[in-house]
Amino acid sequence: MGFGKPLHSLAAGWRLTVGLKSNGTVSALGDNTYGQCDVSGWRNMIAVAAGNAHTGNTHTVGLASDGTVQAVGWNKHNQCDVSGWYSIVAVAAGWRRTVGLTSAGTVVAVGRNNEGQCEVSDWRDMVAVAAGCTHTVGLTSDGKVSALGDNTYGQCDISGWHGIQLPGIHFRN
Repeated sequence: MGFGKPLHSLAAGWRLTVGLKSNGTVSALGDNTYGQCDVSGWRNMIAVAAGNAHTGNTHTVGLASDGTVQAVGWNKHNQCDVSGWYSIVAVAAGWRRTVGLTSAGTVVAVGRNNEGQCEVSDWRDMVAVAAGCTHTVGLTSDGKVSALGDNTYGQCDISGWHGIQLPGIHFRN
């Protein structure tokens, strides 16, 4: 994975739609109660994500081509505190948190951690991340999946999952 290749060009959150334009700028529209649509100054973006909260408390995340991250919107749990992030190659936004995948294959997360959904500091060799409501999921380069956080409905019971693939990438087991 490297910088510069457009990743996610469209995101939707609670009453919010975010689009990444081909020139690296971002458009957002919808409910702007917490400033989650205030992205007009974003430049050189390669991916966007939007936190989805049924309560309307949402945030918007943008990944820049230089590996830095910007976030705006509701920040009660510090989910927008990403200014120190660098060498990020992918971002995900969950309910009240932001997750980033680094070029070294490690993962960073900020925001609400009441279910352990931000305890990703020991994850290594990751190639993809996703953020659910109160859980976080990561994919390793050999196709194994890690998950942590709330498991009320079995959403983290992935111990038997192997051979999960990214589009265009095939793993050998």
